[in-house]
Parts: sequence; structure tokens; C-alpha cells
Amino acid sequence: MLPYYYGPLDSAIDLARQARLLNRGRPTATGALATAAEARALARRGNADEARTAIAQAQDLFDRCRHGPADDAWAFPERRLYLYLSGAYTYLGDTTRARAVQQQALLLYPDDTGIDPALLNLEEAICLAQERSLSEACQLAGRTYLQVPEAHRTSILGFRAQDVIGILPTTVRSARAVRELGEILALPSGSM
Repeated sequence: MLPYYYGPLDSAIDLARQARLLNRGRPTATGALATAAEARALARRGNADEARTAIAQAQDLFDRCRHGPADDAWAFPERRLYLYLSGAYTYLGDTTRARAVQQQALLLYPDDTGIDPALLNLEEAICLAQERSLSEACQLAGRTYLQVPEAHRTSILGFRAQDVIGILPTTVRSARAVRELGEILALPSGSM
């Protein structure tokens, strides 16, 4: 998963694809995870058709596999599937579907569940930026980033929040809301 966040993105696609192929289409949590990871990375790279195919395959594998306890570190619960689908739909620009899976996922996360809910909120902010809701996007991203305890403000969160700015046209990046988000993101991050 690290290449998805830290690059190169092609490595994330290759690793996810290799894991999916090793699974041989069996309905397992591992297969669903690999296929969802591939879908998300393909969408981020702009391979829309391949990403949509992988989304459908991931959902199918997930629906057919046995599920372990949601709190098992090795499980791939429904909320994690939705996290991956959120990323895929967000980077496909399908904000309606992205928001639907974001809301479904957030309902399944208990309070204080790490950074996944923050990542979902940042993807919602990216959706707002795609829709040119500049102030709302930047405010949500800034609020989300600041709500994460400082020790957990990793570069993963910073990169996702920075994506909000990156989606915006360069002509509006000097707007107050964008500058304020930039100032928030310049705060020291955690070392985790």
C-alpha cells in the first residue's frame, strides 16, 4: 500500500495486480483487498475503464467471501472496502458514488479508529474541490487535518490534504481559503 501514498504509483498498480493474480479469482478477503487496491490506484492514474472493471470485481469478490471480525488486523471488513472504493470513485471524478461510499464507511467506523475516517473526509474535500466548492473543500480539509492528534498527522494525511489544493485551478490557489489550508498543512506533522 505504501507506493499508493508515497509512489511510484505504477508500483502500487503492479503490486496490487500481482496480488490479485496470485489470488486467481477466489472469493477471499485478500483477493477483494488486492482488487480494490488496484482499482484505487488505477483511478488515481487516470485509467478509468480499468478502474471501473476492478471496482466491480472487488465488490463481487467481497460479496462472495467469508468475513472475519471487523477488528481483526488481518481482516478486510466492509468499511475498508468502502475506503478503497472512496479513493477509486474520488479519483474517477464520480463524486456522487464517492460520497455515498464515504458516508457508508464512516457509519461503520467506531470512534477513534485511526486515520481512515480522516482519509475519507479528505476524499470528500477532494470531491468538493472537483466540484469547485473552494471554501468548503479547504475548510473541510483543514478541519479534518487539525482534528487528527498531532502524533498521527502523518505525511499520508498531508499528501491527501495537499491533493485538495492540487485539484483546484491555479487561478484560485491564492484565495484566502487555499492560503489558510496551506498554513495548516505547514504545521509540524507526526513522526509515525
